[in-house]
Amino acid sequence: MGLSIGDGIIVVALAAAFLGFFYFQHRDRQRRLEIIHQERLAAMDKGIPLPELPMDPPMLPKPPDPLIQGIILLALGTGSMIALSLISSARTYWPMPLPLALIGLGQMLYYFLTVHREH
Repeated sequence: MGLSIGDGIIVVALAAAFLGFFYFQHRDRQRRLEIIHQERLAAMDKGIPLPELPMDPPMLPKPPDPLIQGIILLALGTGSMIALSLISSARTYWPMPLPLALIGLGQMLYYFLTVHREH
């Protein structure tokens, strides 16, 4: 199963689309900062005091919800165990995804015992 030239063109096109998106996003941010700088210089020339502005507001990532992670891991582990038990050549390997299912169950239990009570 070899890759064709069409597959390579698709990958290059997707990479170019992502790079173009980030480039235009960066350019818009630079333009916005230039406008803010010019406005602040004009205000300083007129003697209007302005508060300091941070360059970028801090963006704190929201921690992932343990309930969602637990559901996904439990479903992945359970589905994998079912699929491995149905394959005749892999019948002895069906318990391999059991740790994923147990981790998912543990995260769901953690959510219901601690996080759910805080709300």
